[in-house]
Amino acid sequence: MSKPKGHVMVKSRKSAITASLLAVLGFATPSVATTFDGGWNVQITSSNAACPSNASVSIGISNGQVASNTAAVTASGHVADAGAIRVTLASGMKRAVGSGVLSGTSGSGTWRAALCSGTWTAQRM
Repeated sequence: MSKPKGHVMVKSRKSAITASLLAVLGFATPSVATTFDGGWNVQITSSNAACPSNASVSIGISNGQVASNTAAVTASGHVADAGAIRVTLASGMKRAVGSGVLSGTSGSGTWRAALCSGTWTAQRM
């Protein structure tokens, strides 16, 4: 016993409409990571008294990719959709790696370098 052909056509049409709606919604909704796009001011604090502390660096985020806003510091990294961020900062021979979370207009996390480590906080500019 076979199903009527009209049933198959209705099911195919529903599948096509559902696929079309999903495609439209997928293209209409920007990636959550882009919500963090823009300029950020990052305050860096060291947990070791022998290391520089209370430094500030400006970074930019575009499409979830981190870049530096100054020539003195090179920044690279990525922001995930949920706001998790991984960043590498370099200035000359010095290099630090940081991770943390951005949420709305602020963020915080930790960083480490060869002989130093500490915390950071960020504010959207």
